[in-house]
Amino acid sequence: MTSPSVLPALAPYGWDSAWADAFTPYDAEGLLPGRVVRVDRGQCDVVTADGLVRADTAFVTPHDPMRVVCTGDWVAVEPAGSPRYVRTYLPRRTAFVRSTSSKRSEGQILAANVDHAIVAVSLAVDLDLGRVERFLALAWESGAQPVVVLTKADLVPDAVTLAHLVQDVENTAPGVPVLSVSATLGEGLEVLTAMVGGGTTVLLGQSGAGKSTLANALLGEDVMEVQAARDIDGKGRHTTTTRNLLALPGGGVLIDTPGLRGVGLWDAETGVGQVFSEIEELAERCRFHDCAHESEPGCAVLAAIDAGELPVRRLESYRKLKRENQWIVAKTDARLRAELRRDWKRKGAEGRAAMEAKRGRWH
Repeated sequence: MTSPSVLPALAPYGWDSAWADAFTPYDAEGLLPGRVVRVDRGQCDVVTADGLVRADTAFVTPHDPMRVVCTGDWVAVEPAGSPRYVRTYLPRRTAFVRSTSSKRSEGQILAANVDHAIVAVSLAVDLDLGRVERFLALAWESGAQPVVVLTKADLVPDAVTLAHLVQDVENTAPGVPVLSVSATLGEGLEVLTAMVGGGTTVLLGQSGAGKSTLANALLGEDVMEVQAARDIDGKGRHTTTTRNLLALPGGGVLIDTPGLRGVGLWDAETGVGQVFSEIEELAERCRFHDCAHESEPGCAVLAAIDAGELPVRRLESYRKLKRENQWIVAKTDARLRAELRRDWKRKGAEGRAAMEAKRGRWH
């Protein structure tokens, strides 16, 4: 039996002494460590010291979207057999999760054990800063370090305009590196490669954001199929249909994902707070600790808006994501759900009372 600590074949995929220690009990059972590079209909491709193997995931909880095997997992797989089975996955260091469209409000894990999250945003269409904030909230919540990459920068030939676009995103993404990249011209790739080298990077964004082109540029070869996006709205079909983990030539690995139409939050309170860190810092100076930043006296957030220091759009986006996250959490928390209902009823009553008072003044 080969000790799991001596597996140079897995080192390019992120294997280290900590993973080896976590795998020790499974090594004693004669199982092999490996990293999931692709999942497809209850089966997965796993890179092991013996090469790439195909394995069934039926032994791992199949009905909970948060506990299924996913791309990026380190797993314990049987050394032989037909079919060969994954017995379990090692505890995840990080996990990128979004809410599903299910009425049961389940979380869906998109990628595991990720160090960097590239949020790809196309410059071929108008910037949707609200969507950037949404992606960043999920990225921060996952435990990964986000990076916003503005793709197709060659479509903005004016340097001043490009600088303004970068600044707009920087103002939307405090604490997050923002890079403009042209995969076609090779501009910005060297900086990005150095930034994500040596770890696991997940590539996120809408269809048409140029993810597959960017993935090919980072990989140094045309591994991912590329399709043209529509000129009118920058959208395209899902070029990537599964999540694939690929080793980068300069070190580290890349997980390419399908274009995400829906990016629902999933218990991302911490992530939302980090995206809107300037609002959270202002809120600490509000007169009331439970200030809703709507009409309360002594509200530092509203004062910043009045002073032109905080854009109204940022506060509106903050409120929207906070409400959405509260609702998602409340669906699985009866006590919080009851509290929210009471709060909504109270605010509704206050609003009706205010309207009645106005009507009284009018008459």
